[in-house]
Amino acid sequence: MQTLLDSLRAIVGSAHVLTEGDLSAWEQDWRKREHGRSLAVVRPASTDDVARVVKTCAEFRASHPESGLSLVPQGGNTGLAVGSTPDDSGHQIVLSLQRMNAMRSLDAANLTLTVEAGCVLQNLQQHAQAAQLLFPLSMASEGSCTIGGNLGCNAGGTQVLRYGNTRDLCLGLEVVTAQGEIWNGLSGLRKDNTGYDLRDLFIGSEGTLGVITAATLKLYPLPVARLTAWAALPSVEHAIALLGLAQRQLGAELTGFELMGAFALSLVIKHFPQLRVPLQGEQAFFVLLENSDHVSEAHARTQFEHLLELAFEQGCISDAVVAENLTQAKQLWHIRESIPLAQPLEGLNIKHDISVPISSMAEFVATTDALLQQAIPGVRMVNFGHLGDGNLHYNVQAPPDMDPALFLREHEKRVNSVVFDSVARFQGSISAEHGVGGLKVAQLEHYKSPVALDLMRAIKRALDPHNLMNPGRVLRL
Repeated sequence: MQTLLDSLRAIVGSAHVLTEGDLSAWEQDWRKREHGRSLAVVRPASTDDVARVVKTCAEFRASHPESGLSLVPQGGNTGLAVGSTPDDSGHQIVLSLQRMNAMRSLDAANLTLTVEAGCVLQNLQQHAQAAQLLFPLSMASEGSCTIGGNLGCNAGGTQVLRYGNTRDLCLGLEVVTAQGEIWNGLSGLRKDNTGYDLRDLFIGSEGTLGVITAATLKLYPLPVARLTAWAALPSVEHAIALLGLAQRQLGAELTGFELMGAFALSLVIKHFPQLRVPLQGEQAFFVLLENSDHVSEAHARTQFEHLLELAFEQGCISDAVVAENLTQAKQLWHIRESIPLAQPLEGLNIKHDISVPISSMAEFVATTDALLQQAIPGVRMVNFGHLGDGNLHYNVQAPPDMDPALFLREHEKRVNSVVFDSVARFQGSISAEHGVGGLKVAQLEHYKSPVALDLMRAIKRALDPHNLMNPGRVLRL
């Protein structure tokens, strides 16, 4: 292994092959559920560096199969499914793309931006905004997650309702294959019907097929006005009715529709008392709506107020407030984004990132809530998520009188079975936007079609015959 490490140092520099000291920033997942042990953390600075590193490792693996050497591509290491951290074998190299953070080019006429995989999402947004353009991907971790990781797990975020997942925002990729070759597919074309769509193959593959090193992304004109409203309502059924009304009234201008349960917000109030959560009272759910208008702020406000008037008249909501300025709007979004930060402060918990048809969401929540209460009386539901695209973060907190660590240790498998069986009955997905990673490999084998799994394994074997790239993640061979 020393010869291999010396070869890697010759490629990226000794300072960027880390083998000693505290490597927890790369070896421990964001939720601190697992802490692996890597052979080294390698930090390339260019696509050529990545290609040479991968080729060197591939050749070493081919000549030393007993070594168990493999590569784990990593971006900001903010994933929630343990898909970008090493196992505890000490045989894996973490390939960190964080140094590859250049904005390569912005084409305003073509509405595209080409960036390297290590670019932090928030920096990308700001670069686009400086050109009076919008890159709409947005999520709570945008200050530290990278676009390579977003593409690797096909991240969603808060504006999928209007703009789609990361896959929908990507026109082209640059990828280093498992053999160390470079595929330059950074076309800014919106139409290219010349064979299999390799771009879509690598997006969502979680680093198991190759290493995404750069991407060409879609941009949009900046909206003239963005208004945000916070509404209180008694049930998921009422939230779905409000969603339908908002879609009819606002059309494509409806860019955000977030559902939050009262208990989820109570955790924000408890652990972040400086945040003022509006409309606290008897209602069980709250909705955060965003309206992006390309006419004027007056036009946007008129539309929004008319929507809320209709919602009151039709009984969809009991109360609502509209942010008066951008500062208030950011405060409302900050409350929503603080839910996943408040939950771990309440103790270890069981997270789910599921999707079901919107028409089935109310029945799913009622049915699954009841099943979990039967299984573990007193369990607390931290429900929130992107109702507009059928994605719910259906998280489960321990009963107040139970030790959270004990709850996780003794009940996680049972809770997962209840939730995932219910998701399957409602024809949903056990992973909507976080990916499969290492946490859901066994569940994927249980709930995914055998035909689909066979096709996925065939692709994996064809593109990565030596299982060099992130083995054990997404699926087992």
